[in-house]
Amino acid sequence: ALIPIIDMDKKDLKPASVFHYFEEICQVPRPSKREEKIIAYLKAFGEKHGLETKTDEAGNVLIKKPAIPGRENLKTVILQSHIDMVCEKNSDVEHDFLTDPIETVIDGEWLKAKGTTLGADNGIGVATELAILASDDIEHGPLECLFTVDEETGLTGAFALKEGFMSGDILINLDSEDEGELFIGCAGGIDTVINMGYKTEKTPAGSFAVKIQVKGGHSGDDINKGRANANKLLVRFLTQLAAKYPMYLCEIDGGNLHNAIPREARALCAVPMKDKESVRVDLNIYTAEIENEFAVTEPNLKTELSSEAPCKE
Repeated sequence: ALIPIIDMDKKDLKPASVFHYFEEICQVPRPSKREEKIIAYLKAFGEKHGLETKTDEAGNVLIKKPAIPGRENLKTVILQSHIDMVCEKNSDVEHDFLTDPIETVIDGEWLKAKGTTLGADNGIGVATELAILASDDIEHGPLECLFTVDEETGLTGAFALKEGFMSGDILINLDSEDEGELFIGCAGGIDTVINMGYKTEKTPAGSFAVKIQVKGGHSGDDINKGRANANKLLVRFLTQLAAKYPMYLCEIDGGNLHNAIPREARALCAVPMKDKESVRVDLNIYTAEIENEFAVTEPNLKTELSSEAPCKE
């Protein structure tokens, strides 16, 4: 996830209070199903500001803020965001999402994370609610700020909400993509599980192991922008290899989460020793093809081939 910005210094980002709290929650680990640290943070926040705060059995947090004088008769508005985040990182980055803070950097007009997901989905919504709760210069009626758990792996926090936990009349969900627009629907999602059997074989004598990698990286929000899926690009190349050489697939791996487009994929293959350099030439040609194909939507796309060692039978 990325956040568009205008100011080039994090200290000057606007709205200042929103980015202040976003930076704060970036210091708090919050993977899906492991939100105990951010829950504790929210409870401490409510206590610090003297606001009624409660949690339910699932871990959802509700913080209430009374209306300013003269606005008590307005309908109660519920602002809602989820506190968990997608936890993905580049393979060459050392990061433990259970203990390490998200390191934010400014890159041009964007606020990004250094080698990991940023957590702006839905951290920016959480930060917006915190900024409103902490403010003393916003005119508002009765407010209830709802922070739900485990949205990314099935909306389990939202599904666990029980009648009476909230009392508001209007709910505004802050987990959207475009500033200044309201969404009234969702396309939903579906999981597909495929089990395929296989049998192992010894690699033939005279084979050489090569590791092939595809690296890109983007979030699920970019799914409609024609960007690359590392798994698909890797399999496309492996299919081409298998049609030309007696290739043996030893290992294949790509992606980590069902709701994040694979940013990296790799495969370890065995090919005849005599074809080792031909495979390298084929990958160079293939790289040129996909760089041309995704020149606009995926300018940082990379492929790598490294020779491992002669295979043992």
